[in-house]
Amino acid sequence: MDDDAARFQGSIPEFYDSELGPVLFRHYADVLGEAVASTAPGRILEVAAGTGISSAGIVAHNPGAELVITDLNEAMLERAAGKVPVGTRIQVADAQALPFEDASFDAVACQFGIMFLPDVGAGFREARRVLADGGVYVFSVWDSHDRNRFAGLVDGLLTETFPDDPPPFYRVPFGMSDVERLRRLAQDSGFSTLRIDVLPHDAPVASWSNFADGLIRGNPVSDQVRSRSGDVDALIRAVEERLAAEYGPAPTTIPVQTILFRAWAA
Repeated sequence: MDDDAARFQGSIPEFYDSELGPVLFRHYADVLGEAVASTAPGRILEVAAGTGISSAGIVAHNPGAELVITDLNEAMLERAAGKVPVGTRIQVADAQALPFEDASFDAVACQFGIMFLPDVGAGFREARRVLADGGVYVFSVWDSHDRNRFAGLVDGLLTETFPDDPPPFYRVPFGMSDVERLRRLAQDSGFSTLRIDVLPHDAPVASWSNFADGLIRGNPVSDQVRSRSGDVDALIRAVEERLAAEYGPAPTTIPVQTILFRAWAA
């Protein structure tokens, strides 16, 4: 995966899970779980499962299905273990080189993970390889900064703070909203039919302080700031102030938008 942008280690999983999860991930985890369930799969593989927020959504909507969850970061999976039934197979794995036999699963799911793959095509080919014929690959990506203003605000602040070398993290998760590119990649990898849904949502924010903390400490941008001798605490306060100025006092909601793909194996 994309080296620095994919390193969710140390204290990052805790902030990702507790401060970003309720705002950005839980609603879409439910959407993902419902989409996977619509094909009634018996065997499900989740790649880039993170701290298991999306895994919990899959479990809730697919009772009785066999689920295997994977991620490149062991620290993320340690938190995921508490969100899935005892006995669920949990394994460190790279989505670009999956350690599973051909046609092992009826569904492959990935929430907000493919953007971190250096070789997205390899991720598509591996998903197709481990799917049985007729299986479905359900994956989601964030739409652009224009449709997710909160992320654009953070990226702009990082550029202002480090004009000569801005931390690049916030250009990665929001940099793969080109629907036609993803359609072509899926089709070139052997997927025959695609359904694409654009999903706006009003995400609940209980506290700007907590959300700002998560936006900086809950992903590798915190390490990118420290490597530039930046002040993480000061940056968090600046993010909090900018979000409050943009959206008003919390609790409130912010508009976010994602794109959900369902790609069926031929």
